[in-house]
Amino acid sequence: MALAVAQPRSRRLTRQQRTTILRGLALAVYALVAVFPFYWMVITTFKQNSDLYSETNNPLWFNAAPTLANVQYLFEQTRFVVWMANSLIIGVCVVLITLVTAVPAGYALARLHLPGAQQMGMAIFATYLVPPTLLFIPLTRVVHTLGLQNTIWSLVLVLPTISIPFAVWLLMGFFKNVPFEIEEAALVDGANRAQAVFRVVLPISRAGLAAAGMFAFAISLQAFIYPLVFTSSTAVKPVTLGVVTDLVRGDLFYWGSLMAGALFAGIPVALLFNYFLDDFVEGITAGSTK
Repeated sequence: MALAVAQPRSRRLTRQQRTTILRGLALAVYALVAVFPFYWMVITTFKQNSDLYSETNNPLWFNAAPTLANVQYLFEQTRFVVWMANSLIIGVCVVLITLVTAVPAGYALARLHLPGAQQMGMAIFATYLVPPTLLFIPLTRVVHTLGLQNTIWSLVLVLPTISIPFAVWLLMGFFKNVPFEIEEAALVDGANRAQAVFRVVLPISRAGLAAAGMFAFAISLQAFIYPLVFTSSTAVKPVTLGVVTDLVRGDLFYWGSLMAGALFAGIPVALLFNYFLDDFVEGITAGSTK
């Protein structure tokens, strides 16, 4: 009888172990796929040109001594530092404009019981789904009229058209999750509406604000169509456009320096996102499901 009871338990353990192994293998495959682009950027950055363009060499490892020539070319022969500074300025400005606009809009739609607020919120979010390739045509007229063509301020103006709709929708969901009783208690204690928002609602919504800010920053850093349309001078290009246009000349690709540019532009962003990862995940999940 003891054997009859033990055998099914043994089979269950075997199934559990098999499931664990399969999950581990799936995660290992996913990790390899996710890490491979970063690995490829690193080895390409430090490869010699003779190593890169030889068809007989192993492309997955160094066949000659690593070199810093590609990194030196990136920093000495291009305006990479200027491009990174432009991207940082644009990103910070887009984040500020997005939050200054999305916070009051999301708060009003979520907590002031406006007629049709939910439908208005969905309509605002729907504008986020409009492809930028359609929006840049009317935006070109606006940018030209304001005299911002070929300046970083043209991107500061147009990129929030992508980030604000999503941020409003995200913050609406997050503000709805803040208990009304807490805000009402602040109003009873003598605070006005603005004080209640800044002293009570916003501190509780820190994760949502971080998620909206990080999304706006990511949008500004990965933008390519708008910079391509609105900037042409090397001195005003963001890094996403400058690296591609200055290191790809006709059919000549500076692969080592291209990968170096992608690597050095991506590492600070990855570190920033990793630092705020918990707030970002909490903000996205809470804002989109509640």
